Amino acid sequence: MALNLDRRLFLSLAAAGAGTAALTACDGPATGGTSGTPEAAALDFSGIKPAASIDFWSNHPGKSQEVEKATIAKFEAKYPDIKVNLVTAGANYEEIAQKFQTAQAAKSGLPALVVLSDVWWFRYYLNESIIPLDSLVKQLDIKLDDFRTSLVEDYQYDGKQWALPYGRSTPLFYYNKDHFAAAGLPDRAPATWQEFAEWAPKLKAASGAQFAFMHPALAGYAGWTLQNNLWGEGGSWSKDWDITCDSDASVAALQAAQDSVYKDAWAGVSSKESADDFAAGLASATLSSTGSLIGILKAATFNVGVGFLPGGTKETTGVCPTGGAGLGIPSGVSPEEQLAAAMFLQFVTEPENTAAFSAATGYMPTRVSADMTSVLAKTPQIKIAMDQLEVTRVQDNARAFLPGADQEMAKAAAKILTQEADVKATMTELKATLEGIYAKDVKPKLKA
Repeated sequence: MALNLDRRLFLSLAAAGAGTAALTACDGPATGGTSGTPEAAALDFSGIKPAASIDFWSNHPGKSQEVEKATIAKFEAKYPDIKVNLVTAGANYEEIAQKFQTAQAAKSGLPALVVLSDVWWFRYYLNESIIPLDSLVKQLDIKLDDFRTSLVEDYQYDGKQWALPYGRSTPLFYYNKDHFAAAGLPDRAPATWQEFAEWAPKLKAASGAQFAFMHPALAGYAGWTLQNNLWGEGGSWSKDWDITCDSDASVAALQAAQDSVYKDAWAGVSSKESADDFAAGLASATLSSTGSLIGILKAATFNVGVGFLPGGTKETTGVCPTGGAGLGIPSGVSPEEQLAAAMFLQFVTEPENTAAFSAATGYMPTRVSADMTSVLAKTPQIKIAMDQLEVTRVQDNARAFLPGADQEMAKAAAKILTQEADVKATMTELKATLEGIYAKDVKPKLKA
């Protein structure tokens, strides 16, 4: 039976989407092979006793270690027979993914619950490394209909639920309100990048900052945030499985980004974390995850403004990707561990706990019924992120589903933004690389 792929589900892989919260489902490619473990349809946890101890692997997205510890303490108070060991399995999504892959290869040392980033969970599905959650959802009566629709559907494939949303985010436009006021600019994010390019010289002259704008670190998630630039100019990394990073529109968008650094000289490129550079006052504005919000507000000594991502000459809405991570349960651990992990997963994603996680980090509350009143009273900027969720767009297949593509995009972006490489030639080379990944690692798994 052909497996229709809802592209919304790929949003979790993802960054961008056509109205995430109001997204309509559309059919995508069908994949062959098994659905998770060969016995996926037969998973049955009736009569299983939850394990007494489980490991939870996290990279603590949004500097969430303390709120994770607090949630675990609450869980253990409610379920004293289950101990949850919080393991720092990496400093970022890539490190935790590499550690997880190593444990899978060794067939030992696997966690019972693991953070899965937007560009990693689908390959775990293909590799049969995670289990479908459906029988656990039913047995534990997890209220899927109370999750934000687009976020929970991001992890649905072949009619099954493969993870649940955890630290979900969009990029935000962060700006220094004091700098904007000194430059005589409106107290808002620019409507387009072209408008910001007009503002940039005023910002540099009035603020004393080194840069008007700081591009996010390329070693991080350049392929994620650059989708905003591409979409605004009518470009993309891909259209379905057609690689389009070398199209005229895509090249024009990336040429504008390069010009901001070299020709017009109002932008810099962060070497590590643009949120930290912005909070330190090195730049008047940047793009960073909603998961950076609380950290920026705590670190900055100036008034911080946030807004929707700017559009371009072709598109001014639907130019924001979503991203972040979910939580999944490995197939290589015992049913007892899987059940205990599902109980903790249910607890973590309950409305009260997702509101607390949002308050501590700035990530999206994943449950509709989460009471955000006190959170928004303290941190009203989170409402901007929640509102922007309504105008996001499903990210391009090339970033979400091609294994290793995000790293290749980052390498190409580094050439363009830090080495002033020819944009067209770099994108032509990237296209060949991405098409090679598709032909080798994805196409053989797709049904006609």
